[in-house]
Amino acid sequence: MSGVFLLHCVIEDVESFKHRTMSMKQSGSGNKSRGLLPQPQASVTAAAVAAAGNATSSNQELASYFECPVCFDFALPPIMQCQSGHIVCQSCRQKLTMCPTCRGPLGNIRNLAMEKVAATVNFPCKYANNGCQTTLLHTEKPEHEETCEFRPYCCPCPGASCKWQGGLEQDIVFLATDINLPGAVDWVMMQSCFGHNFMLVLEKQEKMEGQHMFYAIVQLIGTRKQAENFAYRLELNGHRRRLTWEATPRSIHDGVQSAISASDCLVFDTNIAQLFADHGNLGINVTISMCSM
Repeated sequence: MSGVFLLHCVIEDVESFKHRTMSMKQSGSGNKSRGLLPQPQASVTAAAVAAAGNATSSNQELASYFECPVCFDFALPPIMQCQSGHIVCQSCRQKLTMCPTCRGPLGNIRNLAMEKVAATVNFPCKYANNGCQTTLLHTEKPEHEETCEFRPYCCPCPGASCKWQGGLEQDIVFLATDINLPGAVDWVMMQSCFGHNFMLVLEKQEKMEGQHMFYAIVQLIGTRKQAENFAYRLELNGHRRRLTWEATPRSIHDGVQSAISASDCLVFDTNIAQLFADHGNLGINVTISMCSM
């Protein structure tokens, strides 16, 4: 009898479930006479459904009921549960063999009530901690997060094993690590602002007699005409020292090698690099600005 009643609780709509919950509270010991033993997650499901029917409940409160206990991301439809009703997100579900909450077996049971509530909730973007303030329905989240401007970027250096990920802003410090590595070395980083993507390139070339030169330049991922609308500044700062270069970014159509060959960029040798480096790491302040029309 209790199993049939629980199934009905899952599939009935929000208002009906809320009405039944209120009726059970008024009947006092009615639950015990029916043999119902509310499970922890079943209570969360009931709370989420009841909150969805309450116009004064905050969207943030509703979204909190969908938090995955493993990764703390949101468990979004299709929402699977264990036999006790505990939910887990799809990504974590694929890696688990038992429920992380009660250690019971994980089956293929859908939590239809939570899925129905999820359709009414605006969830925050997964990059909210990076500054994104967008909230949207779960069906719209994947598309938004693919292009979210607060999404962290991976190191774009070809063939690199670097695991760096980070956000991109208008004014940043590019840290080139291990500048004392022998031979020719390239450091590359992306910066995004004003609706465009820029690439900072620091290239170390080995000259004759073991001497090295450094070349730093900014490139716009765009056309020559678009590049003319911007200016960039590269700056090295040390103790009572400052080295600055300002110019128009190069277009990706032109590349950077011709400018480097002509020294049309920030150029300095190993001795100057050591004046500004800290334990073999060199920080370059990068500022992108839009030119006045």
